Amino acid sequence: MFTEYLSILDSYSPLSSSSKEALLEHITLKKFAKGDIILSHGEICRHIYFVHKGFIRIFYFKNGKEITEWFADEKQFFFSIISYFEAKPSNLIIEAIEDCEIIMLSKEGQDKLRKCNLEVSNLIIYFYSLSLMLSQKRMESLQFETAAQRYQNLLLDQPKILQKVALQYIASFLGITQETLSRIRANK
Repeated sequence: MFTEYLSILDSYSPLSSSSKEALLEHITLKKFAKGDIILSHGEICRHIYFVHKGFIRIFYFKNGKEITEWFADEKQFFFSIISYFEAKPSNLIIEAIEDCEIIMLSKEGQDKLRKCNLEVSNLIIYFYSLSLMLSQKRMESLQFETAAQRYQNLLLDQPKILQKVALQYIASFLGITQETLSRIRANK
């Protein structure tokens, strides 16, 4: 399982055997049952997470309502960005939507390695760049696309999402009501 994970990391930014060995010292696997909280509101995010198996949702509360910010499917990375970088309590909550196996790369280990290992440093730059690009893409989607376009793009990006996630979570992720989502789905 860690072999596949390291292979994925290597595909993002080349890693030697010694760099992979060094990373292994700072990764762990944790299993979560459906409904478990991976990161609680107010907890500091100290890992970059990877969905080995399962599906997760990242959300927060606004005016007493759950607002879904992100979904991560198998073979995707996720974390609470502001909490991670600023070591502040997270406003986000990360929940297992189904039984999950999550690989966790510790920030402490990552910080240690990036100071002395150029390959790991390049990998971390890749992670940070990808996170920034995905955040900007999401913001541009909310600003410039119609709700129907956002829905269509979500289905293209995550084709299994309708089987995994409640429609209320999809609606909040798209920034629309459940009624609007129902109308969009009826017109497809």
